[in-house]
Amino acid sequence: MAALGEALRAAVAALLLLSWGAHGLYFHIGETEKRCFIEEIPDETMVIGNYRTQLWDKQSESFLPSTPGLGMHVEVKDPDGKVVLSRQYGSEGRFTFTSHTPGEHQICLHSNSTRMALFAGGKLYREERFRMTSESTNQRVLWWSIAQTIILILTGIWQMRHLKSFFEAKKLV
Repeated sequence: MAALGEALRAAVAALLLLSWGAHGLYFHIGETEKRCFIEEIPDETMVIGNYRTQLWDKQSESFLPSTPGLGMHVEVKDPDGKVVLSRQYGSEGRFTFTSHTPGEHQICLHSNSTRMALFAGGKLYREERFRMTSESTNQRVLWWSIAQTIILILTGIWQMRHLKSFFEAKKLV
């Protein structure tokens, strides 16, 4: 019985020690919203963050299943303002970083919503199409200017020959 009580006491002590250094946050971020938190973090401390991004459907008032292209961008700055972590993650996962200087660290999160991803994809498509149109137009302008130059040179040669034969016929040369 004493061994069971001692094991229970050790388990409670371990649980208290583990929960003492852990913090948790639960929050919602809008589609274009950016959330930043300032946390006092000691030197050489590993910080682990778990997250899950989901879209909220206003009509059904429930979360939609995970969507491809939906993810989270995490940026962490140390007390000196240096970027410790800046990375794009998937729709569900974990980010970790280790603090190398003690003090207030800024942790910012924002989602790359599907609508924004679709907008960016459409923008890239339009840019590619515009580039192809510009290159095609540039190619046609180049060939047109070469054709005009050749026509001008041929016209000049023809005029010189015609004038030479005209003056020879009139016996002026």
